[in-house]
Amino acid sequence: MHLTLRPTASAVLPAGGGGAASFGPLPAVPHEDGSPLQTVPAAAPHAAVSIACSREGLARARSFTRHTLGEWSLHRCGDDAALVMTELAANAVLHAASRCPGEPDVRLGFRLEPAHLLLTVTDPDDRPPVRRPRGGDADLEEHGRGLSIVDALSDAWGWFPAVPAGKTVWARLSTRPPT
Repeated sequence: MHLTLRPTASAVLPAGGGGAASFGPLPAVPHEDGSPLQTVPAAAPHAAVSIACSREGLARARSFTRHTLGEWSLHRCGDDAALVMTELAANAVLHAASRCPGEPDVRLGFRLEPAHLLLTVTDPDDRPPVRRPRGGDADLEEHGRGLSIVDALSDAWGWFPAVPAGKTVWARLSTRPPT
């Protein structure tokens, strides 16, 4: 696989290696409806971790999600956030990391915004995520519904190219209690 190097740009990427790290500002990537995302200050509460491309890595993604949300007293978001993070991480492990030898891990991140929780998954593959169309035989498939689940549980989701190569897929979940 040939990785495409890009010029420096704003991106939600951990600084340095793995573990909790600082994030840069979120770039103005459009929502699906074309409206831009607002930039969030780097000082917003955040957490990050790298996971291995394995079952153990996906279990770590779930426990990292629950632990982080517990630390932020966001237990009410735990089930949805764990499912969304697991789906995004599983897609990265299955589709992206397996095609990029020499890139053994996937980076997960959380950022607490004023009314939302931003989840990010960064992997080494430049190809965009593909959401399968609904209906027909696709509804009966064993695999391929992950992004539909992410779409159903999140307020918005999307992706942007990572620097120097790869991509970051993000999802925003509301932190407001249901009314």
